[in-house]
Amino acid sequence: MKFRIAKKTDLTKIVEIYNSVVPSRMVTADLEPISVESRYKWFDEHDPATRPLWVVENVDNQTIGWLSFQNLYNRPAYHITAEISIYLDATVRHQGLGKQVLAFALAQAPLCGIENIVGLIFEHNAPSIRLFERLGFETWGNLPEVTVLDDVKRSVLILGKKV
Repeated sequence: MKFRIAKKTDLTKIVEIYNSVVPSRMVTADLEPISVESRYKWFDEHDPATRPLWVVENVDNQTIGWLSFQNLYNRPAYHITAEISIYLDATVRHQGLGKQVLAFALAQAPLCGIENIVGLIFEHNAPSIRLFERLGFETWGNLPEVTVLDDVKRSVLILGKKV
């Protein structure tokens, strides 16, 4: 598995992987698939030095996932804290790659000036919660019933770790 900074030409695959989880109602609060065009601004907000967006490739240089750091809150004083997002292609999920991707992110965080990483995870997404907890994340907050997915109110946990 290899990591590299994403290029705009990667957006089609990044969006494809993202859209593959929308119907599950386990990972994202988007209720409909998104378009590549809708992600241009998001892509441009990722500074490779401080808020990188990486693609994950297999040994055949095929993109099998992506991960990113983004601002937790757009105020300068929050610069030491970033939200993490990790998405894997359906063909490689449940193979232990999430742990490797998250470990990579933890190792890279200090190089980006990041001292705290947070993940916003649906409370009903037990596999993701277990993954983060295995790598030392703790529950830093609970946002009870802040989303509605298919007429069901869902809570979001804030899992955090100092790096």
